Parts: sequence; structure tokens; C-alpha cells
Amino acid sequence: MKCLVVSDSHGDRDVLVRLLDKYRGQVDAFFHCGDSELPHDDAVFQEMFTVQGNMDFDAVIPNEVNPTIDEVTVYMTHGHLVGVNMGLDHLLANAEVHNAKLAFFGHTHQLGVERRGGVVVLNPGSITYPRGEFARIGGTYAIVTTSAAGIDVQYYDRQLQAVPELKFHFAD
Repeated sequence: MKCLVVSDSHGDRDVLVRLLDKYRGQVDAFFHCGDSELPHDDAVFQEMFTVQGNMDFDAVIPNEVNPTIDEVTVYMTHGHLVGVNMGLDHLLANAEVHNAKLAFFGHTHQLGVERRGGVVVLNPGSITYPRGEFARIGGTYAIVTTSAAGIDVQYYDRQLQAVPELKFHFAD
């Protein structure tokens, strides 16, 4: 499975349209980890799994989703309701309850990826307002690819260019 993960676009609809236009037909799924600040019926969400962030006020948007794509189960939430600012334990527990292999979240605006037990936990960073060590990149998203060899993660910048130092492999 190959998917694109983006978060915290905070009203920047144009960048989401650019991502859809570039990757349509190249990835199996699009995930938005919340704080889009767009209504649930915006056309971009016809092609994208999304969850409600703390800056999303459309109650129709779910707090979490956990689709299975090509036999890979994903758990996604924004992060504010599971306390990601204080750690990833609650997020990981929810992912494990859903038998997820991948857990995606946003909220902190800081990119990061790690394996915890059998779950790869990923924050794509904020595409619009990045924070932390990699804020200098100016916004990021991630492409996640699963295969028999493991899970590969490549981060990209707002110009849709791979960030060479932000490439990770988790062997199965």
C-alpha cells in the first residue's frame, strides 16, 4: 500500500488540491490528520480520509478513522483528544485496539516517525505552519509505502520535493 499523509493545513485548500492533482493515481489513499479548517463536504474530502482537529468546527467530521487499505489497517486521529502533547501512549493504545499497523496524527505541527511495538506512528508535520527542528523546511507531508520488506516513509516539502535526510525504513 502507498499513501500520502498530510496535516494541519489550516485553511490552505490550494496545497491540498496540488497534492491531490500530483498524486492522484500514484497513491492508494490520501489521509488528512485534521485542522484543515474546511467543511466536511469540501470536494477535497471526496478523495481523502480526514479527521476533526481542534480547529475544525464541523461536527460531521469524525474524531478518528481506521480504514483497511490493501490489507493494511490504519488508525488516524488529530491527536488533541489523545494527549499527544504529553506522549504517544494513548494514541498507541487506540491504534492497538483497532489492530492498526500504521497510526497517523497531527496537532503538534512537528514531523516525526517511529515504531512502537508493531505500530509505525507518524506525524507528517504541518503543511502550512511547521514547528520544531524541521520548521526550516517550510511545511511537510509524508508518503508511506508498505511492502513485504517493511514500511518506508519519505517526507516532502511544500514544493513537492523529497527531503533526502527525512527518509526512513522499518524492516518487517
